[in-house]
Amino acid sequence: MRRTDRLFELVQVLRDGRLHRASDLAAAMGGVSVRTIWRDMATLMASGMPIEGERGVGYVLRAPTTLPPLMLTMAEMEALRDGLRRVSTAGDPGLARAARSLAAKIGAVAPAPQDPDEDDIFTFRPAATAVAEGLVPALRAAIRSGAWMWLFALDDQDRPQRDEVMVLRLTEDQGRRVLVVRRKAGRGEARYPLDRLLAIEPLAV
Repeated sequence: MRRTDRLFELVQVLRDGRLHRASDLAAAMGGVSVRTIWRDMATLMASGMPIEGERGVGYVLRAPTTLPPLMLTMAEMEALRDGLRRVSTAGDPGLARAARSLAAKIGAVAPAPQDPDEDDIFTFRPAATAVAEGLVPALRAAIRSGAWMWLFALDDQDRPQRDEVMVLRLTEDQGRRVLVVRRKAGRGEARYPLDRLLAIEPLAV
């Protein structure tokens, strides 16, 4: 099972709202290791999933509001765009943040228009996955710390790989977000497209 598929399946298991031990989740995912489940839970939590728990205790998903797939007309998209733009600039900071967060979620899954508006609140990023976008806070923290980390990513054949790196910066290359790192053993710098990243962890983990 690919890691992206396993992350999806973990969310489906957790949706019952019950407390699940890592060992039980590992068995449900086809016998992966408990450490793998720990890493997967850290990735899901970093992506914004309302999961609570820790190693040795278990994990529970505080049910988010989920919607079935929707088909929106152009007029409905425009109404949604206009409403979110108004709320995002309103006086209530909490609602403004929620509006920007919702707009980012829509932009991550909706097809980008052929001639996008640079000021479009949806900020379409069709090349990035939700999991990868959820890693951005952890990546920024790694940049500030200057510490060596384990970086997990997919190679050109979609196989997971691990590398010991120091995170240098996040940048963009031809409209694609890219992570620039320094690799150990004198191997110089490397660039990882954000949509290929799976997780980042301290070396001690």
